[in-house]
Amino acid sequence: MTTTLLEPRINSSKVSEYTPPVIRESHAAFYRENGYLVVEGAMSPDDVVELRHEAARICRGELGALPGVPESRPDESDDEVIARVLCLHQPHKVSPVMRKFLAHRTIVDVLTRIISPNVKAMQSMLFIKSAGKPGQAWHQDEDYIPSRDRSLTGAWMAMDDATTENGCLWVMPGSHRHGVLWPQQWHQDRRFDCALESYDFPFSDDQAIPVEVKSGAIIFFNGYLLHRSFPNKAKGGFRRSLVNHYMSAESLLPWNQLKEGESAAKADFRDIVMIAGKDPYGYKGLENVCMASVRPTGQGGCGSWGDYKYKDEG
Repeated sequence: MTTTLLEPRINSSKVSEYTPPVIRESHAAFYRENGYLVVEGAMSPDDVVELRHEAARICRGELGALPGVPESRPDESDDEVIARVLCLHQPHKVSPVMRKFLAHRTIVDVLTRIISPNVKAMQSMLFIKSAGKPGQAWHQDEDYIPSRDRSLTGAWMAMDDATTENGCLWVMPGSHRHGVLWPQQWHQDRRFDCALESYDFPFSDDQAIPVEVKSGAIIFFNGYLLHRSFPNKAKGGFRRSLVNHYMSAESLLPWNQLKEGESAAKADFRDIVMIAGKDPYGYKGLENVCMASVRPTGQGGCGSWGDYKYKDEG
C-alpha cells in the first residue's frame, strides 16, 4: 500500500515559488479508510529551516528558562545543544513560531476536510530523537487525549527525512475503524521508551507498514490508529518532528483531572487554540493550564531506562 498521495508543486531552482499541495476529497476518503494520510511537500524548505532553528533556540533557553532545559555553552553548536533533549512539550506556549505552525495552511486544509469546519488544537510536542534513542511501542493517541467524538487527529511534521533506520513511524492501516481502545501493559522491551504498549488487538505485526517520508512532509493519523516507532539506529543525526494534536471544536475535551464539583459529562479542557472556524464553547473562555517543558535525553523517554542508548544485539 502506498503511503504518499500528494506531490508538492515546487520549482527546485526557486524555493520562494513553492506552493503547497492541493487537498482533495479523495485524500480525505483515503484517510477515513486507512486512518492516516501522508502529504509530501506540505511544508516548504524555508518552513523546515525555521522549525529547526526555533527548536535550537528553545533548547538554548533563548525563549526563557524551561523545566528540564540542560545548560548549554555559547560555543556549542546547535546539534550539540539539541542532542541533550528528547522532547519539547507544548513549545507553542513559549514560541510564536511553534504557535504559528499549529495553523499551517496544509494542516488547516486537511483537518477541515477530515474533522470539521471548526477545529481546535490542544497539544504540541517537538521530538528531537537523536541517534541511539528508543522508539515508542504500539499505542493509540486517544488513550491519552479523549475526544468523545473520536475526532482526535495528529499532525506529524517531518523536520528531517524519516526512515526505517532513524526511527520513522509505523502504522497499522485501518486499525482505527474498530473504534476500540485496546488494553495496555508494560512491554519490558528496551527498544521502546517507558510508555505502555497496546495489546490484544486483532492485527499482527506483519500487517504494519513503515511511513518513510522526506523532510517537509506531514503525516496525519487518527487518534484510534495503532502506531509505533523503533529506535534511531543511524550512526548520527536526528529524526526531528513537530507533532500537534487536534479535534473537532464541537466536542468537549475531558482531558486531565476533573475540577472540584465537575462531572465527567461536562468536563471540558479549555487550554486550546482555534485553528479554523468558530468555537461553539467560546463563552467558557480560555485557560492557561499546560506549561512548556523539556524532557532531556538522559531519561531515554523516561526514568525507567536511565541513560539508555540503543544497541542492536542481533
